[in-house]
Amino acid sequence: MTEKILPSELAEHRPYLLKFAVLQVGRKEIAEDLVQEVLLAALKGVDGFSGRSSVRTWLTAILLNKVADHRRLAAREVSIEAQEQALGTDSVEAMFQANGRYASMPQEWRSPEESLTDKRFFDALEACLRRLSELGKQVFLLRELMGLSIEEICKELGVTTTNCHVLLHRGRMRLRSCLEDGWFAGRRDR
Repeated sequence: MTEKILPSELAEHRPYLLKFAVLQVGRKEIAEDLVQEVLLAALKGVDGFSGRSSVRTWLTAILLNKVADHRRLAAREVSIEAQEQALGTDSVEAMFQANGRYASMPQEWRSPEESLTDKRFFDALEACLRRLSELGKQVFLLRELMGLSIEEICKELGVTTTNCHVLLHRGRMRLRSCLEDGWFAGRRDR
């Protein structure tokens, strides 16, 4: 039977775990969070430590699992900042006033039925869709074209509900802006 590991013994390994975590994830803030999770998990699971390896090896194994979990979660999330960078400087927020109302109302679509039979409309729509991120385009098409629910889209694409809603909203706003410039603007004089 092994001796019980004390919290102070676990804390001794914190500097090593932090260095290791920073090398794995590249950001000190994230590494600190992961190490904290490792130490908490070790405290909760100390009875499961059999002593067949060193405490450091055991803690490192827990850390590697936490890093893998972090990477899986990060792969599913697309930060708003990353989306803005990928899409350029056109900000969806610029479409709204501080109180949440539109800065300018969407243009009226006088004859949707006529537009939907016009090949040029679909050319304009395709051009606008190409301006969305790949994930944003997938979310928009699955929701609006295929009619999938948010839950189904999340399951299909491996994104969270919150991220899906953000992607859908931003996609709709960008398409609105793009179609106003590329389709409605050309239709005003007709």
